[in-house]
Amino acid sequence: MQVQAVSRSVKISPRKVRIVADAIRSLSVSKALLALALIEKRGGSALEKTLKSAIANAVNNAKLSQEGLFIKEIDVTDGPALKRYHPSTRGRIHPYKKRSSHIRIVLEEKKGAEIRSTNIETRNKSK
Repeated sequence: MQVQAVSRSVKISPRKVRIVADAIRSLSVSKALLALALIEKRGGSALEKTLKSAIANAVNNAKLSQEGLFIKEIDVTDGPALKRYHPSTRGRIHPYKKRSSHIRIVLEEKKGAEIRSTNIETRNKSK
C-alpha cells in the first residue's frame, strides 16, 4: 500500500531541495530521518517535515507500522516564483525570481512487513 504527503509552495529553490532528496531516495524511513538530522542543508528541514507527515499518514490513516516503511518516490517540482527586481545603475533594474518548491513523498510498506503483520493478526485471532 502506498501513502503520500505533499508540501506546497515551500520557500526554497527546488534545485537546493533536490540535492537532499537524492541523498534519502529509496531509504527506509528510520534511516532517512537519521540522515536528514545529520544533513546540514536548508532543504533538509522541509523534507523532514514532509516525511514526518507521510509517516503520520501511514500510521494513523492506513494503519501501517513505521518499521516496515521505505521511501518509494520523492518528487520536487517548481512552485510559483515571486518576480522581484534589484535596482541597478543609471535607473535600470535587474529582474530575478524568488523560487518555491512543491515536495511530494510516497511511502510504501515492504513485502516482508506485510506478511509479518498479517501473521501477527492471525495469531492474535486464534488465541
